[in-house]
Amino acid sequence: MPTSNPKKVVLGMSGGVDSSVAAKLLKEQGYEVLGVTLKVWEEEDEAATSKRWQERGCCKVGIAKHVAELLGISHQVIDTRESFQKGVIDDFIDGYLQGTTPNPCVRCNERVKFGGLFQVAEQLGADYIATGHFARIQQDESGASFLACGLDSKKDQSYFLYRIPAKWLPKMLFPVGGMEKPQVWAEAEAMGLPVDELKESQEICFVTQGDYRDFLKEHAPKAAKPGAFVNTKGQELGQHEGVAFYTPGQRKGLGIATGNRVYVQRVVPNLNLVVLGPPEGLDTTTCQIADLNIFSREKLGEGQSIDVKFRYGSPPVPATLQWKNETSLSVTFETPVRALSPGQSAVFYQGDRVLGGGMIQPSQSCSPISEPSVSDDNSRLESVAR
Repeated sequence: MPTSNPKKVVLGMSGGVDSSVAAKLLKEQGYEVLGVTLKVWEEEDEAATSKRWQERGCCKVGIAKHVAELLGISHQVIDTRESFQKGVIDDFIDGYLQGTTPNPCVRCNERVKFGGLFQVAEQLGADYIATGHFARIQQDESGASFLACGLDSKKDQSYFLYRIPAKWLPKMLFPVGGMEKPQVWAEAEAMGLPVDELKESQEICFVTQGDYRDFLKEHAPKAAKPGAFVNTKGQELGQHEGVAFYTPGQRKGLGIATGNRVYVQRVVPNLNLVVLGPPEGLDTTTCQIADLNIFSREKLGEGQSIDVKFRYGSPPVPATLQWKNETSLSVTFETPVRALSPGQSAVFYQGDRVLGGGMIQPSQSCSPISEPSVSDDNSRLESVAR
């Protein structure tokens, strides 16, 4: 633990509870803490400063500054709005327009947040970078660093971190990763933070009003392009508002009555169609994963049994994998999973250890239990589109 010659740590301070407590813990452990807030989205003007902390978006500059002053550490704000726009928001909009369900938190960590912190660390000669994520960096028997789940399984955020380059791991710290969330809240309260006004960060920090559909309508008006709902036989059922507004497994907000419960099976953006069907059509046994970032290639051999987490809010499920080539592989689930969403991440685990992951590919590369006829015969859909 640093004492006489303290190590320097660049800490990402969003102004939230977790990063604020992380600052306190690092200071207590003897590190020289250099607080950095990455400005990624909204300005905090006079109107914003009259709001409660929780209404100011993801990165609350005011409270980050307050915590830095409280702890006697340095703090600076870095403007990363341009890279955030290109690497996260544009990707988010393009993903929905292309019929996928992007995860902006994954892209932000990959393209903006950690790269930005490491750049500052290099400029300041810091030894480590740190954030308030619920994850851990551990060492295996050979002494190599690896990414592991946070101790609090309900708050674990390793799913969002799998795209971090392996070479960065030895220089990363997650001070709250070994804590339970109630402990973090208690530490924050002891610091005198306004815990009654703070809440968990939004999943999509830049969607501050309404939901993602409202955001798309404002920032990508071309997303509102009506087309046909069709069933799995290609028969027209009604009109949708635009393929960008629908995701696999969705049942609410369809605005049509068929006499039976129907769910979005998939979207076909090139034909501007949304395919609806019964719930059993959502069950999947295999799926292809591409755009990979692998930490432990040696632990992902052909036929290897692993756990796969394909949605943040869902537990990992057992599966085996088969490599297709150097950039893609397929996973076969031991039991069927429901409503895989192309564009979301599939993250591979061995116990608490993160082995890597990739992006779920469109439904043509996944195999439903009850294969809809449209999966192999798009001519019916093309005739509807015409």
